[in-house]
Amino acid sequence: MRALLILIVAVNLCGQEQTRNPHTSRADIAAGARTFRSHCSPCHGMNGEGGRGPNLASGRFYHGSSDLDLLNNIANGIPGTEMPGLFYSSDRLWQVVAYIRSLNVTAGPRPKGNIARGQKLYQSNGCPQCHRIKGEGGRLGPDLTQIGESRSPAYLRRALIDPNADIPKRYWVVKCRDASGSGYEGFLMNEDTYTVQFIDMHEQLHSFEKAKLTDYKVEKISKMPSFQNVLSDSQLDDLVAFLSSLRTPRGLQ
Repeated sequence: MRALLILIVAVNLCGQEQTRNPHTSRADIAAGARTFRSHCSPCHGMNGEGGRGPNLASGRFYHGSSDLDLLNNIANGIPGTEMPGLFYSSDRLWQVVAYIRSLNVTAGPRPKGNIARGQKLYQSNGCPQCHRIKGEGGRLGPDLTQIGESRSPAYLRRALIDPNADIPKRYWVVKCRDASGSGYEGFLMNEDTYTVQFIDMHEQLHSFEKAKLTDYKVEKISKMPSFQNVLSDSQLDDLVAFLSSLRTPRGLQ
């Protein structure tokens, strides 16, 4: 049935042959907003401002930026990412594209902090131990090179003060002990009924048969510390401003 739905969507798209959206009326945008908020907002935010998925309100897209590119990405998903396909009629998918295009490119308040001060805070608080920017830094945490494009300032601030608010499975923490009594801790890489693989805090990969472990658990708790009582409001503003500034130069898109 899934294969049939994909074929139907593909036939509909090929049959239309248009590269511009034919459904851009106010009614289409309103309908697209309803579909977006029911199916897309858990990852992209209620207003496309970004969350677990990229910020769609910026108007900058890295898997094709034409209307047809957006339509194909929504219909078929994006290989190698968490983005799944949305199996609806082409008319309804065009409405979602119309809604995305309607989003204000400056959605949400602009960061009010100081970028230079934020960069110093990033360094002095040990962030490079886990995070990388342009190839420099640790690899345990997410790469922040383009974080300003995929996450809104509000999301970044929340992540700094409440890291447990949204934890991708890639950063769930495995804690286990083998038959010899040796303990291990690291970020979950893969797990099935019988085995588990994870990378420890020294970036070493481990693989165990669960039956041979005397203790085993997976915690959905972030290893990143909260800055709630570490930084002042103005310092948080500065750090968010720095993180929001991390983007790909327009000439390199």
